[in-house]
Amino acid sequence: MQSRTIVLLDTLTFGDTDLSCFDRLGSVTAYKTTSPQETLKRITDAEVIVTNKVVITKEHMQHAKNLKLICVAATGMNNVDLEAAKEFGIAVKNVAGYSTDSVIQHTFSMLFYLIGHSRYYDEVVKSGAYSKSALFTDVSHPFFEIKGKRWGIIGLGEIGRGVANIAKCFGADVCYYSTSGVNRSQDFQRADLDELLKNCDIITVHAPLNEKTKNLLDYEKLFTCKEGAVVLNLGRGGIINESAVARLVDEKNISFGLDVFEKEPLPQESPLLHVKNKERLYMTPHIAWTSVEAREKLIQSVCENIQ
Repeated sequence: MQSRTIVLLDTLTFGDTDLSCFDRLGSVTAYKTTSPQETLKRITDAEVIVTNKVVITKEHMQHAKNLKLICVAATGMNNVDLEAAKEFGIAVKNVAGYSTDSVIQHTFSMLFYLIGHSRYYDEVVKSGAYSKSALFTDVSHPFFEIKGKRWGIIGLGEIGRGVANIAKCFGADVCYYSTSGVNRSQDFQRADLDELLKNCDIITVHAPLNEKTKNLLDYEKLFTCKEGAVVLNLGRGGIINESAVARLVDEKNISFGLDVFEKEPLPQESPLLHVKNKERLYMTPHIAWTSVEAREKLIQSVCENIQ
């Protein structure tokens, strides 16, 4: 079999995941990162491109005369000009489902961190303050149980359903809002968005970013959330208005957990980095998908796509 020319454009995304399966499929050139200025030169002779977030445009495809396959090492394919790929007869393959369990787990990790005031209680012990306390415990930062609380899920795809099922095991009363209007479930109550925001104690977002969901939760919508509510976004940045979150954290008793942002990495000038009530805002750098197992599944699936 003639060796394929395979170019991996942003392997730093995969961490220390074993990439040896690519070597069995062709002649591999791997780059840790690729800037927009470097992309064209690096893919000119490639037959197969593997990209996680590097953007592949129509211009790139015009100059990459040998290109037959673009493998997106992710589910979303918005970094590839799909119309141009179709025009040039270039196949585009993504990977779905590899990170479902990882994202579900991180959803609960973020929730527990916020409702359990983990930062405060960890610091109060490590700082020595607890050692000087007259009490054997500290009830200054009350936490609530999930059991009996109303949990609203925005986006009832595979991840949303997974979160719903586990929330139900904790005893939560689960409802959902389908952003596409397509997803249905007999197991959980359907709600309109306004009702969900006003009545739920916990709200988690697991929707894609599109014309229906962009800026779906703006200041006016989020302000209607009840006092003490927790809102988590593990869908896509841009669904929740970040300026609105920064305002509400300081204006109202609502806690937010964000794993995704409109621009990534988060710009240094982002208002999210300058809130006063930092204990109400927990942010992680788009890591929900990155469990060791999820990254291993991702690479294996990309190699299968090339094969």
